[in-house]
Amino acid sequence: MPKKITFKGNPLTLVGRNLKIGSLAPNFRVTSQDLKEVTLPDFKGKIKIIASFPSLDTPVCDLQVKEFNKRAAQVSPEVAILGISKDLPFAQKRFCSMNDIKNETILSDYKSSSFGINYGLLIKELNLLGRSVLIVDKNDVLRYFQIAEELTNSLNYEDTLKNLESVINAPAFASNDKGLPSKCIPCEGTVLPLSKEKIETLLAQNRGWELVEGKKIVKEFKFADFADAKYFLDLVSIISEEQGHHPTLTIIYNKLKITLTTHAAGGLTENDFMMARIIDELG
Repeated sequence: MPKKITFKGNPLTLVGRNLKIGSLAPNFRVTSQDLKEVTLPDFKGKIKIIASFPSLDTPVCDLQVKEFNKRAAQVSPEVAILGISKDLPFAQKRFCSMNDIKNETILSDYKSSSFGINYGLLIKELNLLGRSVLIVDKNDVLRYFQIAEELTNSLNYEDTLKNLESVINAPAFASNDKGLPSKCIPCEGTVLPLSKEKIETLLAQNRGWELVEGKKIVKEFKFADFADAKYFLDLVSIISEEQGHHPTLTIIYNKLKITLTTHAAGGLTENDFMMARIIDELG
């Protein structure tokens, strides 16, 4: 379910995937200040502190970036500190130059809201990112997640650093993602469809999805109006493109029907059930 935050007391909605501590951190695609694509694997082998914020043009966000930049100089070199907003890369570059931001990597989610959608931090009403900080360990397991329930409030930096110390001191942490892969595995016609027994087992773990013709799974989502249905379709489209696994999307006014199958296998594979799980996290 979407999460609620406030802005000066007025309710806002965070949309995107609903992640849990212990989950494998999903990949994301953001843009550097020199307009190059940056992804989570670019920081492989590092502990990642990732702090999101709405805009550099607000006092709280301005201070947040400066605070993490200052504290970055005090942490271990095995830690990478990232700041992500939907400010344009040009504005981020100007801000970092004017304020000597050298210890924190500031990135933009302006293109497709990939980070916001994958981490459940996209503000539906504003198309900006919520204020948050999370810690992803060297094995890309999500270990800590703090969201500011009031957008104008600062983050709890001391709590973040306390949890960072725990991650540094206890790097081994088993992910609780079991069974299905965390991302689509490319199929080039060599993957066989799942057996009937395996399909039944996975279908029981994905509530609301129905088996059609033994080769497809289908689910219908209902919304308040066409605009909401189209908005959800757009979220699914972005995730699907990143995963390289494309469902059939049929929209009729306030209803969106999603059909999953793996054409290269001629039936259902684990990729389809992995996509079903991600789509349910969005819903």
